Amino acid sequence: MAGGTYLNFSGDFLLKHHLGVQGEIAWRATDNLYLGYQPYRPLFYDFGGIYANRLNKHVGVEASAGIGATSIRFYNNYYTCGYVSGCTNYTSSNHFMGAFGGGIKFYPTHSIFIRPEVRYYLIHNNVEFASGHALRTGVSIGYTFGGD
Repeated sequence: MAGGTYLNFSGDFLLKHHLGVQGEIAWRATDNLYLGYQPYRPLFYDFGGIYANRLNKHVGVEASAGIGATSIRFYNNYYTCGYVSGCTNYTSSNHFMGAFGGGIKFYPTHSIFIRPEVRYYLIHNNVEFASGHALRTGVSIGYTFGGD
């Protein structure tokens, strides 16, 4: 699914000690070309469990695993309109996936963090591409409510 810049929103909620639930959505910021001519943009979304532990005042770790889907949007030069859905200029190919990830949180202040992270997606029946997996790495900036 080729590299590029991905925008991401995520959130987690710790239920007991260091275990909780999490969810995220990430999409490629710009179109890419499928087979050299068809503009497309992948979108990943998932939810699952998370282990998060603040090791000290300035460092924390997290690991997550869950399920979700990928939606690969192939853009057209025309619009398709539906009574309920409105008009779109793309068709989607959706696939079930497993999602695994981890990161290290660095806290320059008590609540603001910078997190280098990695996400690995196992995509079921990903016939549009040569493999059934995708890897996304990046850096997030975030805020922790409450906590230690």
